[in-house]
Amino acid sequence: MTRPQWFHDQWQRLDVSVRDLPLAVLLLTASLIPSLHGNGTQIGNVAERPVDTLSVAVAALQCLPLVVRRRWPALCLALVSAGFALDQLSGYHLFAGIALPVALVSAGAHLHRFRLTTMAGGSVFYLALAIALSQVGSGETLAGFGTFYVALSFAWGIGAWLRSTRIAEAERRRLVAEATRTAERTRIARDLHDVVTHHVTAMVVQTEAARYLTAAPDRLDTTLGAVSDTGRRAITDLRHLLDVLDPGHTGPASESEEGLLSVVEQTRRAGQPVEFTEEGTAGGARGGADPVVHRVVQEALTNALKYAYGSPTTVRVRHRPEETIVDVANGSTETSTVSPGGSGRGLTGLRERVEALGGEFDAGPDADGGFAVHTRVPARALVGEQV
Repeated sequence: MTRPQWFHDQWQRLDVSVRDLPLAVLLLTASLIPSLHGNGTQIGNVAERPVDTLSVAVAALQCLPLVVRRRWPALCLALVSAGFALDQLSGYHLFAGIALPVALVSAGAHLHRFRLTTMAGGSVFYLALAIALSQVGSGETLAGFGTFYVALSFAWGIGAWLRSTRIAEAERRRLVAEATRTAERTRIARDLHDVVTHHVTAMVVQTEAARYLTAAPDRLDTTLGAVSDTGRRAITDLRHLLDVLDPGHTGPASESEEGLLSVVEQTRRAGQPVEFTEEGTAGGARGGADPVVHRVVQEALTNALKYAYGSPTTVRVRHRPEETIVDVANGSTETSTVSPGGSGRGLTGLRERVEALGGEFDAGPDADGGFAVHTRVPARALVGEQV
């Protein structure tokens, strides 16, 4: 951190009244300098009055309330206005008169309640001051009073504009934060779906199949072992996801994603016949498979287990320099006897992922009565993308 940045941070940590104190002290000091006496704001031609004890009090009444110009803007404006009226009626014309537009800008920017009441009250107060100055023979014209009123209104308007800008920026940040939270919740739901659904579906299918293997102890033992292995993978993947989501996790995130062949083998152990071919080499570095391609194959095989259990399924992955194409197809769903059901969130999430990367995603029934998934992922998505 640079030294100017350090001083800025330390200054911002101070109470707002402490930060406003230097301006108040500066204006008060300038008002007490003899050479600046009589060079302040002047309405009309009230005879100048030499500096005396009262002038110091009048200057203090105009300047010192600026300390609370942001904390209590209405109080600040009231005190500064009273000091300004005394200044003009007494004929001091102190340099402290500049405090009035500062107080107006601050009130316009920081006053949150009774804004219309404050503006109306300020207008009435100024009218009373104009009448009082006319009675003491200031000689100011109606046009002069009107021009000064417009100038004061302009100062309030500057503050109101700053306030509206600040509110608009706060609203923009709120919307950005809300959109970020929504996107994060969507990402977490999508990741949980990807991590859990595939493993749990395989476990459900394997458990259902185990009911019919009580007469074949060897096959039953193999099936239950596959269920146990699948459960361990699910736990490992959940731990990896929780490590990623935990803001307090500082260690390296464990790599939980398997290669495509591992996903295929797990599906085969669940009882689904899968024919798998892979051409070329993936551009990603996650176990030989890009995360997007991995999720597409995983979700397609999960759906095959749910809705077409036991039917032949083909998985073909073609890696090209400019893109990777994935085709997954399974037979008729009429052969399926086990269907844990689903919400459709998986395919929707995949479509969003692929299309966000400029790819193509298509999923639906094919001519043979089965279900097919076709995906094209651009090569640029295979290098350095976190999906």
